[in-house]
Amino acid sequence: MDWRVSCSLLGTVVKFFSLSMLLPLLVAIRYGEDVWVFAVSLAIGVSAGLAMERLSADPEPGLREALLLVSLSWLAASLISAIPFFLAGQGTASTLANPVNALFEATSGVTTTGATVLGQIGLERHSHAVMLWRQLIQWLGGMGIIVLMIAILPEIAVNGAQLMQNEAPGPELQKLTPRIAETARALWLIYVAFTLLLMAILYGLHLAGFAPNMDLYNAIAHGFSTLPTGGFSPQSDSIAAFSAVVQWVFIPFMIVAGVNFALFWHVLRGEFRTMLDNAEFRTYAGAIAVITAVLAFVLYRGAAPPLGDLGGTTQGITENALRQAAFQIASLLNSTGFATSNFAQWGPEGRMILLFAMFIGGSAGSTGGGIKVVRWLVTLKVIRRELYTTARPDVVRPVRLGGRVVDEDAIRGILVFTLLYFVLMGVSAVFLELDSARIGYQLSTFEAFSAALATIGNIGPGFGSVGPFGSYLQFSPVSKLWMTFLMWAGRLEIVPVLALLVSAIDDSP
Repeated sequence: MDWRVSCSLLGTVVKFFSLSMLLPLLVAIRYGEDVWVFAVSLAIGVSAGLAMERLSADPEPGLREALLLVSLSWLAASLISAIPFFLAGQGTASTLANPVNALFEATSGVTTTGATVLGQIGLERHSHAVMLWRQLIQWLGGMGIIVLMIAILPEIAVNGAQLMQNEAPGPELQKLTPRIAETARALWLIYVAFTLLLMAILYGLHLAGFAPNMDLYNAIAHGFSTLPTGGFSPQSDSIAAFSAVVQWVFIPFMIVAGVNFALFWHVLRGEFRTMLDNAEFRTYAGAIAVITAVLAFVLYRGAAPPLGDLGGTTQGITENALRQAAFQIASLLNSTGFATSNFAQWGPEGRMILLFAMFIGGSAGSTGGGIKVVRWLVTLKVIRRELYTTARPDVVRPVRLGGRVVDEDAIRGILVFTLLYFVLMGVSAVFLELDSARIGYQLSTFEAFSAALATIGNIGPGFGSVGPFGSYLQFSPVSKLWMTFLMWAGRLEIVPVLALLVSAIDDSP
């Protein structure tokens, strides 16, 4: 592996990623807050990128260099994103003054996890610029840092197909146009369009008087974190801080974020049947509808704490139960992580339904995290095939999805990923519980399990102390560094990261 090639291209990624700090710098100038923080951070990031670009005169990555570039790009983006947090924390006595906390928060943002070490006091201590940066890094990481660079930089687009394959969430990459750079631009344009549409609707509700606290800043901030399924909010109460009308608006956009964005490209071309005939889309939509209906019934029957003062009307209770169920399922099934209720305090039936939803994940090619719907479909079909061929060993029965035969190599990759996902999650849950006991922090097995699932699945909130209105601050630095690794590995879907580690071990003398 020629690491100089990867690091040279990494320098280009770091340089342009750092330039995105210009937006929070303008906000800092507008409010007169933390101007020096973003000026210094911008200078550090651009300088580091320029220095790394000089490592190779002809950067053209092969397979292993592409793996290294993708993995290091997300790690570097997290480190660069942590610089403003760390610098801003020095002057506010914030938890982000600790470098481990700053890195955890930054990695959570870039990987669109939404787990935080900031409580209500922590959010209030920071400036508009810092909070906007916290939202912006989610948006940049949502569609993919490498996909963005391929769309705008010709030197990276040369081997863009291999790079996108390593970064894209899901087991396959759908090439929409003959040139991979055009595919990257198409995906980003759709992503931008949905983001701007949500921002416009939210601010429009504010102007119409339906959302008094959804000002322009909040509209932009929440637009930046919804489409990437990020989950960060400048409000300590997340989306519960806004009216019921606003909460209903978020639901369809969170669902959209979990759909394969390539399907929207086909819809724009008038190929509506492509979306309707897609097996993964139908399963994803059906899962949301069925689980929402079940959870709404559970909430209506009172398995959760009181849903609020509804005046005792049946209509009000029904609407609230349906809204709470639809919002939480749309948020957690595809790993968005927003909340309108502290579901960590719900009854066991409601919490188990949410836990089940967390395991599903979004669609391949979406910004959602988790295992992904298509993997569950293929896994279930493989199980069915094995049961069928056990009784009929002479029969050859291929696995089909949407009328197409699924390649056996792809099936093997899906099964390996799913196994690694569960093994790593289980080991991490045990480690978190043991490490918490070491420092005297009482963490239940269920809470440890939910924390491991929430970080490796890029979901964000879990249950107990890491619930939607809680934080991960109470964990030890060692646990937070491990969960930082889980967020990084989970966003890259584990295999590229572990493949590099295994390759490095095998190549060592």
